[in-house]
Amino acid sequence: MKKILVTGGAGFIGSAVVRHIINETSDSVVVIDKLTYAGNLASLASVAQSERFAFEHVDICDRAALDAVFAQYQPDCVMHLAAESHVDRSIDGPAAFIETNIVGTYQLLEATRNWWSELDAGKKAAFRFHHISTDEVYGDLHGSDDFFTETTPYAPSSPYSASKAGSDHLVRAWLRTYGLPTLVTNCSNNYGPCHFPEKLIPLTILNALAGKPLPVYGNGLQVRDWLYVEDHARALYRVATTGAVGETYNIGGHNERKNIDVVRTVCALLEELVPHKPEGVERYEDLITFVTDRPGHDVRYAIDASKIERELGWTPEETFETGMRKTVQWYLENQSWWQQVLDGSYQGERLGLKG
Repeated sequence: MKKILVTGGAGFIGSAVVRHIINETSDSVVVIDKLTYAGNLASLASVAQSERFAFEHVDICDRAALDAVFAQYQPDCVMHLAAESHVDRSIDGPAAFIETNIVGTYQLLEATRNWWSELDAGKKAAFRFHHISTDEVYGDLHGSDDFFTETTPYAPSSPYSASKAGSDHLVRAWLRTYGLPTLVTNCSNNYGPCHFPEKLIPLTILNALAGKPLPVYGNGLQVRDWLYVEDHARALYRVATTGAVGETYNIGGHNERKNIDVVRTVCALLEELVPHKPEGVERYEDLITFVTDRPGHDVRYAIDASKIERELGWTPEETFETGMRKTVQWYLENQSWWQQVLDGSYQGERLGLKG
């Protein structure tokens, strides 16, 4: 039984990781989260009362607070998911991305190194620092047959991906220079429950239900590899507990889709599941609206996930079709979750979490 420190554990992917650990393993979890707009304690409500769960309201840029968390909880593993992650926001305001993704990762690495260096030999050897990153650090792919591998050169296109690339380099440097036992994973686009409504799939679902335009950048032909978030959570736990120190593992869903086709898939599912439409809407697809493309928009991402399958035995359980159906159904069944996000009331919730 391990004690795992999860940074950004109230976020979309982080909360999925926490729910997986509490529900599917015997390990305990300590979540630290700054609770920016993207952190939502309601995403942790189903596990918040577990004796194996603790929460600390901490900014990873606050070194003193990090040191206190390490001293109090004495973790065996760090899973680092805390990050600013929205490309559009990084274009409008890159400073927060530099601060959290680069400076914050540095502070966390140093706090971890300080804690790890004082452990006895056995605990030192067993300790892991798992840094969760993105396939966007690789830039984009223009051919239809190319895939990102673990050795693809970095070529980030946005302030977001550049800041994540910087954090990846820091993590690898702390292994090389100080011997801190680190691992890195780079994932494709996630989707699923508890996804913040500014992202493509939840935005499409909620706008369609409200009879609002469904914005699609440019011609909508940008290709992404879609990974169901619960599949990703399983992969991340597998890497953190069985991955080899110093290795990088790419995690993908084997589900390449054009953005326009993703939006049309949502529309088709809503036609089936919510046939009674908002007033004035004949077909959900009629709401699709093409808007000015994002600056520097990457054309195609696609992950070669053969290494994690070959070495750690992980493959995704969900197809795009099954995952999308589960996602749409989740939003239909959890209106209270997303309504609190839309009206802003979720930011005032604390849910009586321990810590």
